[in-house]
Amino acid sequence: MEQSPKILRSYSKGRKSGAPSWMWQRITGLALVILTVGHYIWMHYTPESGHSFDTTADRLANPVFRGMYIGFITIGMYHGVQGCWNVIRDFKFRPWITYTLIGSLVIAALVFLGIGYNTVLAFDPTKP
Repeated sequence: MEQSPKILRSYSKGRKSGAPSWMWQRITGLALVILTVGHYIWMHYTPESGHSFDTTADRLANPVFRGMYIGFITIGMYHGVQGCWNVIRDFKFRPWITYTLIGSLVIAALVFLGIGYNTVLAFDPTKP
């Protein structure tokens, strides 16, 4: 019984324990569930949620909608990259393979993050 607090203290202090990554993975997963439910309700459950250009343009003109989707893109990308990163680390590849895979993962994530941000932020509702 007495060793339990000592063990917990040793894990909470070490950066290499993986505890911060584990916690952020859970937090972003919960945030994604909340954002996904919000997306579903806003996009599919409301009667005025048509999928025409005009409806989409109206939504993207709303700062709340844009903020929600920027958050969705950012949190989703972090969650996905962190999960893939953990899978790559678990396989114990040779160092050069690990660096190549993680580098490719980070580059792909930045490219797709840029595409997502550009889609949401640069949308001009006056140009069909």
